[in-house]
Amino acid sequence: MAVKRQDAWTPDDDMILAEVTLRHIREGGTQLSAFEEVAEKLGRTPAACGFRWNSTVRKKYEAAIQIAKSQRQKRLQERNRSQSHRVKSGEDATGDSLYTIDNIIRFLRQYKNEVAELKRQQKLLEKEIEEKEALLSKLEAENNEMKAHLEHVQSDYRLVNDDYRTLVQIMERARKMALLTEEDEALSKAKFRMEENGNLERLDK
Repeated sequence: MAVKRQDAWTPDDDMILAEVTLRHIREGGTQLSAFEEVAEKLGRTPAACGFRWNSTVRKKYEAAIQIAKSQRQKRLQERNRSQSHRVKSGEDATGDSLYTIDNIIRFLRQYKNEVAELKRQQKLLEKEIEEKEALLSKLEAENNEMKAHLEHVQSDYRLVNDDYRTLVQIMERARKMALLTEEDEALSKAKFRMEENGNLERLDK
Protein backbone atom coordinates (compact mmCIF):
# COMPACT_ATOMS: atom_id res chain seq x y z
CA MET A 1 0.00 0.00 0.00
CA ALA A 2 1.34 3.43 -0.95
CA VAL A 3 2.28 5.77 1.87
CA LYS A 4 -0.35 8.51 2.33
CA ARG A 5 1.48 11.78 1.91
CA GLN A 6 0.63 14.88 3.94
CA ASP A 7 3.19 17.28 2.42
CA ALA A 8 2.38 20.23 0.19
CA TRP A 9 1.55 19.83 -3.48
CA THR A 10 4.38 20.57 -5.91
CA PRO A 11 4.00 21.90 -9.46
CA ASP A 12 4.90 18.41 -10.76
CA ASP A 13 2.13 16.90 -8.62
CA ASP A 14 -0.35 19.42 -10.04
CA MET A 15 0.83 18.61 -13.58
CA ILE A 16 0.29 14.87 -13.06
CA LEU A 17 -3.15 15.54 -11.59
CA ALA A 18 -4.09 17.73 -14.56
CA GLU A 19 -2.80 15.32 -17.22
CA VAL A 20 -4.55 12.28 -15.77
CA THR A 21 -7.84 14.10 -15.14
CA LEU A 22 -7.89 15.61 -18.63
CA ARG A 23 -7.20 12.19 -20.14
CA HIS A 24 -10.13 10.68 -18.25
CA ILE A 25 -12.38 13.53 -19.38
CA ARG A 26 -11.19 13.08 -22.96
CA GLU A 27 -11.79 9.32 -22.89
CA GLY A 28 -15.22 9.55 -21.25
CA GLY A 29 -14.11 8.44 -17.79
CA THR A 30 -15.10 10.01 -14.49
CA GLN A 31 -13.12 12.39 -12.34
CA LEU A 32 -13.36 9.92 -9.47
CA SER A 33 -11.50 7.29 -11.46
CA ALA A 34 -8.92 9.94 -12.39
CA PHE A 35 -8.42 10.88 -8.75
CA GLU A 36 -7.98 7.22 -7.84
CA GLU A 37 -5.28 6.84 -10.50
CA VAL A 38 -3.47 9.99 -9.36
CA ALA A 39 -3.76 8.89 -5.72
CA GLU A 40 -1.99 5.65 -6.62
CA LYS A 41 0.79 7.50 -8.45
CA LEU A 42 1.40 10.20 -5.86
CA GLY A 43 0.73 8.23 -2.69
CA ARG A 44 -2.19 10.45 -1.70
CA THR A 45 -5.86 9.77 -1.06
CA PRO A 46 -8.47 10.17 -3.83
CA ALA A 47 -10.21 12.70 -1.59
CA ALA A 48 -7.04 14.81 -1.37
CA CYS A 49 -6.63 14.66 -5.15
CA GLY A 50 -10.26 15.65 -5.68
CA PHE A 51 -9.99 18.57 -3.29
CA ARG A 52 -6.76 19.79 -4.95
CA TRP A 53 -8.34 19.59 -8.40
CA ASN A 54 -11.53 21.41 -7.47
CA SER A 55 -9.88 24.05 -5.29
CA THR A 56 -6.76 24.93 -7.31
CA VAL A 57 -5.76 23.00 -10.42
CA ARG A 58 -9.04 23.06 -12.35
CA LYS A 59 -9.02 26.87 -12.46
CA LYS A 60 -5.74 26.81 -14.40
CA TYR A 61 -6.99 24.36 -17.04
CA GLU A 62 -10.45 25.67 -17.96
CA ALA A 63 -9.52 25.89 -21.66
CA ALA A 64 -7.95 22.44 -21.68
CA ILE A 65 -11.05 21.02 -19.97
CA GLN A 66 -13.29 22.44 -22.70
CA ILE A 67 -11.05 20.95 -25.38
CA ALA A 68 -11.07 17.58 -23.62
CA LYS A 69 -14.87 17.68 -23.37
CA SER A 70 -15.09 18.52 -27.06
CA GLN A 71 -12.82 15.60 -27.92
CA ARG A 72 -14.93 13.32 -25.72
CA GLN A 73 -18.07 14.49 -27.52
CA LYS A 74 -16.50 13.74 -30.93
CA ARG A 75 -15.36 10.34 -29.70
CA LEU A 76 -18.87 9.60 -28.44
CA GLN A 77 -20.46 10.71 -31.71
CA GLU A 78 -18.09 8.50 -33.71
CA ARG A 79 -18.90 5.54 -31.44
CA ASN A 80 -22.62 6.15 -31.81
CA ARG A 81 -22.30 6.34 -35.60
CA SER A 82 -20.33 3.11 -35.60
CA GLN A 83 -22.92 1.37 -33.42
CA SER A 84 -25.74 2.74 -35.55
CA HIS A 85 -24.05 1.40 -38.68
CA ARG A 86 -23.68 -2.07 -37.17
CA VAL A 87 -27.33 -2.05 -36.05
CA LYS A 88 -28.47 -1.12 -39.55
CA SER A 89 -26.30 -3.84 -41.05
CA GLY A 90 -27.74 -6.35 -38.57
CA GLU A 91 -24.46 -7.11 -36.76
CA ASP A 92 -25.24 -8.07 -33.15
CA ALA A 93 -27.77 -5.29 -32.68
CA THR A 94 -29.07 -6.67 -29.40
CA GLY A 95 -25.60 -6.97 -27.91
CA ASP A 96 -24.72 -3.42 -28.85
CA SER A 97 -27.88 -2.07 -27.25
CA LEU A 98 -27.21 -3.93 -24.04
CA TYR A 99 -23.61 -2.75 -24.03
CA THR A 100 -24.75 0.86 -24.38
CA ILE A 101 -27.22 0.45 -21.49
CA ASP A 102 -24.50 -1.13 -19.37
CA ASN A 103 -22.26 1.82 -20.08
CA ILE A 104 -24.99 4.21 -19.01
CA ILE A 105 -25.63 2.25 -15.81
CA ARG A 106 -21.91 2.13 -15.07
CA PHE A 107 -21.58 5.85 -15.69
CA LEU A 108 -24.52 6.62 -13.38
CA ARG A 109 -23.04 4.44 -10.66
CA GLN A 110 -19.67 6.12 -10.99
CA TYR A 111 -21.35 9.51 -10.94
CA LYS A 112 -23.23 8.51 -7.78
CA ASN A 113 -19.97 7.42 -6.16
CA GLU A 114 -18.32 10.67 -7.22
CA VAL A 115 -21.14 12.71 -5.70
CA ALA A 116 -20.92 10.67 -2.51
CA GLU A 117 -17.16 11.28 -2.35
CA LEU A 118 -17.63 15.02 -2.85
CA LYS A 119 -20.25 15.06 -0.08
CA ARG A 120 -17.83 13.22 2.18
CA GLN A 121 -15.13 15.79 1.36
CA GLN A 122 -17.61 18.57 2.12
CA LYS A 123 -18.36 17.06 5.54
CA LEU A 124 -14.65 16.73 6.28
CA LEU A 125 -14.08 20.36 5.31
CA GLU A 126 -17.04 21.51 7.41
CA LYS A 127 -15.69 19.56 10.37
CA GLU A 128 -12.24 21.08 9.85
CA ILE A 129 -13.77 24.57 9.70
CA GLU A 130 -15.65 23.92 12.95
CA GLU A 131 -12.44 22.76 14.62
CA LYS A 132 -10.57 25.84 13.35
CA GLU A 133 -13.36 28.12 14.60
CA ALA A 134 -13.33 26.40 18.00
CA LEU A 135 -9.55 26.79 18.17
CA LEU A 136 -9.86 30.45 17.18
CA SER A 137 -12.44 31.05 19.92
CA LYS A 138 -10.18 29.33 22.44
CA LEU A 139 -7.19 31.44 21.41
CA GLU A 140 -9.26 34.63 21.58
CA ALA A 141 -10.43 33.69 25.09
CA GLU A 142 -6.84 32.96 26.17
CA ASN A 143 -5.70 36.25 24.64
CA ASN A 144 -8.39 38.18 26.52
CA GLU A 145 -7.46 36.37 29.73
CA MET A 146 -3.79 37.24 29.25
CA LYS A 147 -4.69 40.88 28.59
CA ALA A 148 -6.75 41.01 31.78
CA HIS A 149 -3.91 39.37 33.72
CA LEU A 150 -1.42 41.85 32.27
CA GLU A 151 -3.62 44.79 33.25
CA HIS A 152 -3.93 43.35 36.76
CA VAL A 153 -0.14 42.95 37.04
CA GLN A 154 0.42 46.49 35.77
CA SER A 155 -2.11 47.81 38.31
CA ASP A 156 -0.39 45.87 41.12
CA TYR A 157 2.96 47.23 39.98
CA ARG A 158 1.69 50.80 40.14
CA LEU A 159 0.30 50.22 43.64
CA VAL A 160 3.55 48.66 44.86
CA ASN A 161 5.56 51.45 43.29
CA ASP A 162 3.37 54.09 44.96
CA ASP A 163 3.66 52.27 48.30
CA TYR A 164 7.43 52.09 47.89
CA ARG A 165 7.70 55.82 47.23
CA THR A 166 5.50 56.56 50.24
CA LEU A 167 7.65 54.28 52.43
CA VAL A 168 10.83 56.01 51.23
CA GLN A 169 9.33 59.41 52.07
CA ILE A 170 8.30 58.19 55.56
CA MET A 171 11.76 56.76 56.19
CA GLU A 172 13.38 60.00 55.03
CA ARG A 173 11.18 62.04 57.37
CA ALA A 174 11.92 59.63 60.23
CA ARG A 175 15.65 59.95 59.60
CA LYS A 176 15.45 63.72 59.66
CA MET A 177 13.39 63.67 62.83
CA ALA A 178 15.91 61.32 64.47
CA LEU A 179 18.75 63.70 63.59
CA LEU A 180 16.86 66.66 65.04
CA THR A 181 16.08 64.72 68.22
CA GLU A 182 19.73 63.79 68.66
CA GLU A 183 20.78 67.40 68.22
CA ASP A 184 18.16 68.57 70.75
CA GLU A 185 19.30 65.97 73.30
CA ALA A 186 22.92 66.97 72.79
CA LEU A 187 22.06 70.61 73.34
CA SER A 188 20.06 69.84 76.43
CA LYS A 189 23.00 67.95 78.01
CA ALA A 190 25.63 70.49 77.07
CA LYS A 191 27.23 72.68 79.78
CA PHE A 192 28.13 76.30 79.19
CA ARG A 193 30.00 79.02 81.07
CA MET A 194 30.03 82.74 80.67
CA GLU A 195 33.34 84.18 79.58
CA GLU A 196 34.57 87.52 80.80
CA ASN A 197 33.72 89.09 77.52
CA GLY A 198 30.10 87.94 77.90
CA ASN A 199 30.21 85.04 75.36
CA LEU A 200 28.95 81.53 76.16
CA GLU A 201 31.51 78.70 75.96
CA ARG A 202 30.44 75.05 75.67
CA LEU A 203 32.41 72.99 78.17
CA ASP A 204 31.76 69.41 76.80
CA LYS A 205 33.20 69.92 73.31
